[in-house]
Amino acid sequence: MRSYCLCLVVVAAAATFAAAQENFKCPDDYGFYPHTSSCDKYWKCDNGAAELKTCGNGLAFDSSDPKYLTENCDYLHNVECGDRTQLEPPISAPHCPRLYGIFSDEAKCDVFWNCWNGEASRYQCSPGLAYDREARVCMWADQVPECKNEEVANGFACPAAGEIASAGGSFSRHAHPEDCRKYYICMEGVAREYGCPIGTVFKIGDGEGTGNCEDPEDVPGCEDYYGDLDLKTIRKSELLAGLNTSSGQSRAGPAAPKSGGKPRPQSQNPRPTPQDAA
Repeated sequence: MRSYCLCLVVVAAAATFAAAQENFKCPDDYGFYPHTSSCDKYWKCDNGAAELKTCGNGLAFDSSDPKYLTENCDYLHNVECGDRTQLEPPISAPHCPRLYGIFSDEAKCDVFWNCWNGEASRYQCSPGLAYDREARVCMWADQVPECKNEEVANGFACPAAGEIASAGGSFSRHAHPEDCRKYYICMEGVAREYGCPIGTVFKIGDGEGTGNCEDPEDVPGCEDYYGDLDLKTIRKSELLAGLNTSSGQSRAGPAAPKSGGKPRPQSQNPRPTPQDAA
């Protein structure tokens, strides 16, 4: 009997708390105020009348405006929820655990999805990079915990110490055996697959372990790499995406279109491929 009474007290207390939440009184005639316990709910006040609103599934109410005049629902990872820990149950869609948000791909480390109202847009990191779900940027694949077990450099092995003394510096560059745009950077014996900016291809330098990204017309065998693609449009798209692969880190950007051009001719790669070396 005592246990039954205790349950009634708990239920009554919960009901009282819920009622207090719903009986919100507007501090001012107009404004947008955070819900006490829910991060994706907020109160809209108009002429002193309060209306409870809910952000899209996967969004949260940004309460950072000290004047409470901004109505802004943002991605969950961009909002400091604090004690507002409650959220609406997730509503999923293909590639989208919630209807809104940025989510990593389940199978490929270099792919992530931008979900907006359940519609998923696919993005891909530049060659050699992987999407870090914590930092939410593209980073070197071997620096992303979920990708450490993947074969980052597709079997390519860096030359032994002393073989690339002519390259100078702390790293060396090596042509990809099959793709004109791609190349490998070796740093302290670790090979990382990289890629030239769209519209260019990798040209092997005069010294071992050197090379730069050049116009395809200046690289024998790679002149037609991009085929009939409109490079001006692609360059503009990549620029707007804010890609910055020179530091091994990139913001979310659209995937570069697959080229229908020629692969790298074997004569352009003086080093043996891993299969030949075996």
